[in-house]
Amino acid sequence: MSERTPHLAVADIPAAVERELEVFFQENAAKINQIGAPVAEAVGHLRDFVLGGGKRIRPTYGWVGYAATAGKNCAESPNAVLRAVSALELIQACALIHDDIIDASDTRRGKPTVHRAISAEHANRSWHGDSDTYGENVAILIGDLALAWGDDMWRYSGVSDEALKRAAEPWRGMRAEVIGGQILDIALEASGSESVELADSVNRYKTAAYTVERPLHLGAALAGAGEETIAALRGYGRDIGIAFQLRDDLLGVFGDPAITGKPAGDDLREGKRTVLYALALRAADDSDPAAAKKLRTGIGTATDADDIAELARIIETTGAVDVTEDRITRLTESGLKHLESADFTADAVETLTALAIKSTARRK
Repeated sequence: MSERTPHLAVADIPAAVERELEVFFQENAAKINQIGAPVAEAVGHLRDFVLGGGKRIRPTYGWVGYAATAGKNCAESPNAVLRAVSALELIQACALIHDDIIDASDTRRGKPTVHRAISAEHANRSWHGDSDTYGENVAILIGDLALAWGDDMWRYSGVSDEALKRAAEPWRGMRAEVIGGQILDIALEASGSESVELADSVNRYKTAAYTVERPLHLGAALAGAGEETIAALRGYGRDIGIAFQLRDDLLGVFGDPAITGKPAGDDLREGKRTVLYALALRAADDSDPAAAKKLRTGIGTATDADDIAELARIIETTGAVDVTEDRITRLTESGLKHLESADFTADAVETLTALAIKSTARRK
């Protein structure tokens, strides 16, 4: 970043986070083994999931929030801060494991989801009871453990009590926001919502705050940054985070499974009420009611690949993709504009700009 900030290149953060997570699992292995072999096996699934992929976006933003604001007088240990922000990967594991159960997803990162993998083991062993129920039950508990361990890794990272107090509000806020956003998400699916505004709220709380805004806030709070600096980072994080989710919405319909790790059109198959879907439906109602009806009845019910492809074609012909791309562009620009409202170093601005572009860029 700069001579005023701790030395750790952004490109090195994912590997550094990986090492911290490996150490955490090693430190907790003996305690888990004492409980019993089935528990150790279940935790093995969590370990494989956490260490088996992911871009480490949240710890990266957490570190950058710290590094961009930690002046020469910052007393916090960089190593402790790295451990603290690495805890975000355990919170992410909880969210993804539970999300996959809610969505009845078969794959994640190109591999069986945790609940499906455990279900398959149950079936292969000819254990009593229903395999799918067992897989879901154990995966729910694994996700709960990930949430608890995220708190442990954060609390006992080695950062000072003063830093933990400074960061207490964003830590509490982040957890409530991501769970609240998930509740809102499934409520929109269940109610058949067609609201662009409510879909925007899901993006705001389920993804933007949790992925970019709050990690930046946490890192800056650990560093002891002032209110003006934190407000600028949060403004950047909110806009870039929403743009990130809009890009993900496009991938959920048009993305290459080799990149997304999920089948093509998975959001349509799962019935996701995204901003992209709401915009497409609004446009189709005005221009092609028959297409709007097909889109309205097909989302969440279509399973055949040809039917999914037809729904994707309808969305594309409405112009909703272009509108979404325009939103991504404008949000990226407004997010970067926030960096002008506080005293960041040129290196910090360069890093945050590069992250914004990487997070929101088109992906084939």
